[in-house]
Amino acid sequence: MPQEWWKPTWSVPAAMRAVRAAIVVPSLFAIAYKVIGSPQTALYATFGGIATLVIAGFGGTRTNKLSAHTQFAVVGSLALIIGTLVSGTTWLAALVTVPVTFAIFFGGIVGPNAATGAIAAMFAYVLPVVSAGGAATIPSRLEGWWMASVAGTIAVLLLSPPAPGHRLRAATAELAGELAGRLRAAADGQTTTPAAMRAAKERLRAAFDAAPYRPTMLGTADQALGSLVQLLEWGASQVGDAFDGHIDLARSCPQDRALLRAAAGLFADTQALLAGQAANPDFAALERARRLSAERLRDLSGRAGEPDARVAAAQAVHAQSIAVVARGAAADALIVSHRASAKAVEAERRDWYGFSTDAATAAAAPAAIVPANATPAAAALAAATNSPRIATNSPRMQGLIGAVTLVRRHASVRSVWFLNSLRAAVALAAAVAVADASGVQDAFWVVLGTLSVLRTSAAATGSTALRALGGTVVGFVVGAALLIGIGTHPGALWAVFPVAVLVAAYAPGTTSFLVGQAAFTVTVVVVFNLLAPVGWTIGLLRIEDVAIGCGVSLAVGVLLWPRGVSSVVGDDLADAFRSGAAFLTQAVDWALSELMVPPAASIAAVSAGIRLDDAMRCFLTEQGSKKLGKEDLWTLVNAATRLRLTAHTLAALRPATPVASADPGSACLPLAGSDGYAGAPACTGLRIEAADLAGFYGTIAQEVSRPSLGPTTVSPPLLMAPVMPRQASTADANAPVEASPEPELPHPHLFWVQEHLHHLSKGAQSVSEPAQHMAEVRRRPWWR
Repeated sequence: MPQEWWKPTWSVPAAMRAVRAAIVVPSLFAIAYKVIGSPQTALYATFGGIATLVIAGFGGTRTNKLSAHTQFAVVGSLALIIGTLVSGTTWLAALVTVPVTFAIFFGGIVGPNAATGAIAAMFAYVLPVVSAGGAATIPSRLEGWWMASVAGTIAVLLLSPPAPGHRLRAATAELAGELAGRLRAAADGQTTTPAAMRAAKERLRAAFDAAPYRPTMLGTADQALGSLVQLLEWGASQVGDAFDGHIDLARSCPQDRALLRAAAGLFADTQALLAGQAANPDFAALERARRLSAERLRDLSGRAGEPDARVAAAQAVHAQSIAVVARGAAADALIVSHRASAKAVEAERRDWYGFSTDAATAAAAPAAIVPANATPAAAALAAATNSPRIATNSPRMQGLIGAVTLVRRHASVRSVWFLNSLRAAVALAAAVAVADASGVQDAFWVVLGTLSVLRTSAAATGSTALRALGGTVVGFVVGAALLIGIGTHPGALWAVFPVAVLVAAYAPGTTSFLVGQAAFTVTVVVVFNLLAPVGWTIGLLRIEDVAIGCGVSLAVGVLLWPRGVSSVVGDDLADAFRSGAAFLTQAVDWALSELMVPPAASIAAVSAGIRLDDAMRCFLTEQGSKKLGKEDLWTLVNAATRLRLTAHTLAALRPATPVASADPGSACLPLAGSDGYAGAPACTGLRIEAADLAGFYGTIAQEVSRPSLGPTTVSPPLLMAPVMPRQASTADANAPVEASPEPELPHPHLFWVQEHLHHLSKGAQSVSEPAQHMAEVRRRPWWR
C-alpha cells in the first residue's frame, strides 16, 4: 500500500538535521535579538542558520564538510555585501543580480558540495538585495551571517551521523575484484559465468548515478576515481564480449593467457589500492606480456591458410584490449590512493579532462620527438614537455589548467549547468524588478518564491508552483490558527519557535514539497511575530508574495527553456556522436600510422561525454512525465559512450613496433590479391570501414539534433548501420569463417583495429530506431 503524500518517512540524517536546526537557529535568534539587541543581526542569523543547517547539506568527510562550510560562508558574505550595496536602485539591483546568480549556480560544476550549496548561498543575496538599508547595515548583517556560519558548522561537525563508507569507492573495488577473478579463471581455461560481474557493474553504476550531480569533485583523486569508474565499466563490457561462453581459452596460445593473467594482476592491485592496502602494480610486466602476445600473433597471421590463425587473432585482440583497460585502471587507482608520482598524474590528466593545452603545444613545438609506441596521453605529455612555452608539471598550473578547461567545457548552450545558471539569473533578476515595481511589503518572499519553484521545464515549474502555493496556504492556515490560539505573547511564540524549526528542518527529503512549504511558512510567521507582533496577516502577505514569485518563475521557464532538459539531452547526444565519430577516424589513423600528435578529437569527445552525463542526471531527476522512453534514451547514451571508448582503446593500442611499410606514405603493406580492397593497402581498407561507421554516427547525430518543426515533416527512414567484415568470428570460435582475401592481414595490429570496428558495427545495429523515436518526440510542440 503506497504511503500517504503527507506522511513523512523516517530518516536518521533528517532527524539529526532537524535537531541541529531546532537547537541552533532559536539560540542564534535569542542571542542576536536579546543579547546583542540588533534586529538585523537576528534576521540574518536566523536565515543564515536555516541556509547553513537545512538548505546546504554538504557531504563527505568532516574535512570535506569543514572546507565546504568555510567556502560557503565566504561566498555568502560576498553576496551579502554586493546585495546590500546595490539594493537602493531597482535597475542596478536587477542588473547585478544576473552575474551574481549566474556565478553562484555555475560554480556547481566544481563538485557536488558546490552544487548543493548554490540555493543556500542565494539566501545571503536575495534577502539584502530587496531589503531597505545601505552600507551602514553591512556590519550587523555580516555579524548575523557569520554567527550562523560558525555555529552551524560546529553543529554539523559535532552532530552528524557516522559517515557511511565510500559507497562509490567500495563498488569500484568490487568490480575490479570481479574482473580479476574472471580473467584468472578464463586464463586457466575454466568456465565462468557473467552474473557476478554484471551485478557488480550494476552496483557501481547505481552508486555513480545515485545523485543528480557527478559524485566527484575537481580534486586530482576525485577525477581519477571518475575515470576509474568509466574504465572498469568498459572493461566489464570487454570481458563480457570475450568470455560470455563464446571463447574457450584453454586452447589459446600461452602468450595470450599470460597477458590475461598480467591484466588480472593489475585489476587485483586496483582492488587492493581502493581498499587501502599496499600494492605495486607491475606495468612493465604487462607491457612485456603485450609485446609477446603481439609477436606470437604476427607469427600466426603470417602463415597463409593456417587453420587456427583467425581464432588466435580474435583471442589476442580481446586480451590486448583488456590489458589496456587494466593498465589505465591501475594507474588511476594509484592516484585515488595518493600513491602516484607527479609525473604519473600528469600523464593521466589528458584522459580525465581532455585538455588541449598539451596537444596544442605539441603541434606548435618544433622537433618534438615522440616514440612510436607512446600512448596518446604520454605522447601529448612528451610533446608538451619539450616546449618552453608551458610548464604543466607545476601542481598550481595543473589545477589552473583543469579549472579553465572545466569552465570552457560548460561555457556552452549544450551544458545544463550553463542553461540552468542563465535561467536562474534571468528569473531572479526579473523577480527583483517585479517585486520593487509591485510595491509589495516583503519583496524578499517574491524572490524566494521564484527561487523555490524554478525547475528545468515550464511544465515542472508550473507543477511545483501549484504545490508551493498550496503549501503556503496550508502553512498560513496553520500559522493563523496557532496565533489565534496562543496569541502573540512572546513566551508562547518562543515555546513554539523550536518546534516549528524542527518540523521545517525535517521535512526536506522526507515528505512532499507542499508539506515542507507549509512548515516553513509557520516558521516565518513565528519569527516575524517575534520581531514585530503583527498577528496572522503576515502569512497572508506571504501567500501574495509567493504567488507573484511563482508567476515570474513560470514565465521565465516558458520563455527560456520550455522543453527542459530533454532538449539538451538531444543536443548533447548529437555532439557526442559527432565528436565520437571524429575521434574514431583519428584514432584509427593514429593506430595505423606513425603520427607525431595524438588524436585531437579526444578533447571534444571527452567534453561531450561529460556534458551528456550531466544532462542525463538532470533529466532523470526532472519532475514530470518523460516523453522519451528511458530504454530508448539509454540505448543512445550507451551507443555514444561505446563509440568514444572504442576510439579511446584504439588510440591506446598503438603497436610497440611500427607497422612495416614499403611506401613512405602508407603505414601498412598492401594486400597481394586483387580482391578485398582491390589491391589498396590494408590500412586504407580499415580507414574506409572507420569512415563508414563515422558517417553512420554522423547521420544519427543529425537525426537526434534539433529537427525542423511543422506538420509536414516526415520521419526519416530507419538508418542501417554498416556491417564491418572481419577475419575471425569471436562470437563462436567454431563458427564458419567469413570469406576474405588471402593472404591474412600482415600485421597483428591490423587485426586489433578490424576487431574493434566489427564490434562497434554490431552495437550500431540497435541505434537507428531509438534515434528515430527521439527525433519524433523533438518535433512535437513543447506543451504536448
